[in-house]
Amino acid sequence: MKKLSVYFLLLLVAASSCRKNDDHLFNESPDQRLSKRLSAYQEQLSGAPYGWKMILKPEGGGAYGFYLKFNNANRVDMVSDFDSASAVTLKESSYRLKALQQPSIIFDTYSYIHVLSDPDGTVNGGKDGIGKQSDFEFFFNDSTGIDTIQLTGRVNGSKAMLVKATQQEAEAYTTGAFNVNLFHNALGKILQYFKVFTVGGKSYDLNFDTNTRTIIITWVDDQGNVNSFTTTFYFSLNGIEFSQPFLAGSTVVSGFYNPVWSGTTQTITGNVGVGTTATIKGIIKPQVLDVDAPHKWWQTMVDEGSFWYTYTGFHVDGVDDAYGLQGIQNFVALGFWPQFGTSGGITYDLAGYLMNESGQLTLSFGTAFNAPTFTTDGRIRFGTYLGDLGDIPNDAINPYVNTAIKLMESGGFYLVQISDDQYDMVNAANARAWISWHRPR
Repeated sequence: MKKLSVYFLLLLVAASSCRKNDDHLFNESPDQRLSKRLSAYQEQLSGAPYGWKMILKPEGGGAYGFYLKFNNANRVDMVSDFDSASAVTLKESSYRLKALQQPSIIFDTYSYIHVLSDPDGTVNGGKDGIGKQSDFEFFFNDSTGIDTIQLTGRVNGSKAMLVKATQQEAEAYTTGAFNVNLFHNALGKILQYFKVFTVGGKSYDLNFDTNTRTIIITWVDDQGNVNSFTTTFYFSLNGIEFSQPFLAGSTVVSGFYNPVWSGTTQTITGNVGVGTTATIKGIIKPQVLDVDAPHKWWQTMVDEGSFWYTYTGFHVDGVDDAYGLQGIQNFVALGFWPQFGTSGGITYDLAGYLMNESGQLTLSFGTAFNAPTFTTDGRIRFGTYLGDLGDIPNDAINPYVNTAIKLMESGGFYLVQISDDQYDMVNAANARAWISWHRPR
């Protein structure tokens, strides 16, 4: 027992000695060290002579590009690739560095960064109440370097990276040369939904979702296996950048730059790397198609007793809302209900119009169809016209009739699953008309 007591006493003395030595590991208090780190970040941010490029990836998906120029008076000028106006209009706002458990930067007045966090879904295309699930308060990651700064959102966990800009880039961003429509306009000239991307002699199916800033690349390898690659993208000064590079054979594709449209060949040509060109062209049917998607889309809402909806109806030959649904007074959305009801012993589907009636969302009228059929090559053919539900307002007659006729195209539609909450429905005749269907949340 005495030996144990002696050993225990020796351990206590040793531990006490360690603690005394630990007390001298730092000559400054934690607050002093934190203050120095904040000052170093302040100097790093404002000391970059040509500002910073920032890539922000909201937790809600997508990627967005910014240019920021900080000064020592806690002001920052910025542009953003969110839309064509924010890309060329410098906006000044305030920021501050603060110790919030970790060194943090707070953008504390409404700026382009806040647009992605706006809870009003009509502002940023996100979901009401949460927007794009982005952040405007970030903490500095330990991996931050001299020319790059890594940030993480304090509320939603969004990821952001700042990279020092060059003089040439700074001049372009601040003189209105940031043309986010450069690639968008070229892509818009392709009227088909389906597109093929060709690089190094090999072709890949290419799907763009501009709302979620997502690219899906699909192909069949030499062994006949289907492969898929998904990345987000953002706009650069001369095209688009992929958040993660795509390996096309031996070519590393990090983006698509300097796009040029040829009306003769109906093709976009651009650069994907030093000395490497690639093309994008419209096609009627992709090489990889999910033949089960149409039935899955339809059956999902049968099982849930719910519906799919679209705010804009059909996109046709490059025109959004081609039939003018949004011009109908009090129109909110077009919904599709499989097995909506039964009439004369026939169970029917309904393309119904959701209207704002005295502040209440109301299913006011719609087109009833007989049950659809599903083809072995992956198409849905909507059933024949059964009748109308409710009274159709005068200003809705043309949009209503044109939409119903389009839905009843004999060739039917392919369905492309973008996510659990979205399917794109593309007409099989020429792939030049489609609807993006969304799940209610």
